[in-house]
Amino acid sequence: MAGVEEEEAFEHTLLVVREVSVYKIPPRTTSGGYKCGEWLQSDRIWSGRLRVVSCGDRCEIRLEDPASGDLFAACFVLPGQREAAVETVLDSSRYFVLRIEDGRGKHAFVGLGFGERNEAFDFNVALSDHEKYVKREHEKEAADGGEENDDGQIDIHPAVNRRLKEGETIRINVKNKPSTGSGMLSSAGLSGGASAKPKASMLLAPPPGSAGKLRSPLPPPPNDPAAARMNSGSNAGIRAPKEPAKRNSDAFSDLSAMKQNLPSSTESAQTKSTGAGWAAF
Repeated sequence: MAGVEEEEAFEHTLLVVREVSVYKIPPRTTSGGYKCGEWLQSDRIWSGRLRVVSCGDRCEIRLEDPASGDLFAACFVLPGQREAAVETVLDSSRYFVLRIEDGRGKHAFVGLGFGERNEAFDFNVALSDHEKYVKREHEKEAADGGEENDDGQIDIHPAVNRRLKEGETIRINVKNKPSTGSGMLSSAGLSGGASAKPKASMLLAPPPGSAGKLRSPLPPPPNDPAAARMNSGSNAGIRAPKEPAKRNSDAFSDLSAMKQNLPSSTESAQTKSTGAGWAAF
């Protein structure tokens, strides 16, 4: 009893269709398949509810009474045997042929019909979902079993001794870095040497207003009339400040000026003699 309850707890309903029809079908005459066009309405033997249930690896298609829930027939789909248990007909997508069993080893083939195409499509999807579920479970069990086997195996290969033996040496070739500037100095256009020159991009640009002007390396001569006209036109109304008189640092320059102002001794003697002559007259 406990085992039956445990099995029922793992049942999962995949699809429920409220009303389907079951037909008594004639034996298959050819190996091509069944045709629902050969079934007559008088061959319908039952109508009721269909339920697709997943029970572990097995999928069950149960035909039940909608009022009482009594089981009319069941079709068991085992892993890898879907085509043997459920077969599609050749002339319609709403009809199938089921292989039903009575649980005592006897089986029979009956026709199954859905009223709508969507119900028949959902029936196919439910069977496909069960097959995918079983496949995933088998792959998971295989992966878990492989991991357990790997853990149980013992590595018999000895560890490789990579230590240097006595007298062995290791030679490492290191490339010398160039002595020129590198890193942040090279990216900024500078180098560590004293003779390094900055790049042209590091020089300051001239001011914007002086781009169209050209400066003469030497000033024009003082008596140049062209320069005088230019200065008079540009500096009209502006007086240049007077330069303060330069103070002569020569101590004897004043004496030379006084000498020029005073009369000479000869001129004074002539003046005296002339004055005496006039006095004699």
